[in-house]
Amino acid sequence: MLAAVSGLAQNTAKAIPAGSKVFISPMADGFEINLADGLKAKNVPVEIVTEKDKADFEISGTSETKKAGAAKILITGSWHSGEQASITVTNLKNGEAVWAYSVNKSNSAHGKRSTAEACAKNLKDKIESKK
Repeated sequence: MLAAVSGLAQNTAKAIPAGSKVFISPMADGFEINLADGLKAKNVPVEIVTEKDKADFEISGTSETKKAGAAKILITGSWHSGEQASITVTNLKNGEAVWAYSVNKSNSAHGKRSTAEACAKNLKDKIESKK
C-alpha cells in the first residue's frame, strides 16, 4: 500500500559538508536508534559520533506513533501505524539550525523505520546538493 507522505525541508545558506561528524540526541521512544540505522541504510555521508563535544552537528527531533485502532483494522483491513517524525540539524560551532525536515506517513508498514529512512534520505539529498 502506498503511504501518504508529506515533507517539509528548510534550506539555509549554510551547507552540511560530507564527512561531517554528527551527534544524534536521545529522542522519544528511542527514535535516535532508528535514525542512526536509517543514516547507515541510506549511506548518508556523515560520521556518527557518540560524544557531542566531538561533533560538528547535532541532530535532534521527535517522533510519534499512532497504532491502528480496531475500527481501522476492521474497516480497511490495515493494521499499519501512523508515523510522524521531525528532525533538526544544528551547527554546534555557532548554534545555528541549518536544516530541518518533517515527515508524516499515515499508513506505515515499517513503523519508525520508514520515517527514519525518509529523514535520512532527505538529509543525504541536502548534503549532496551542496545547498
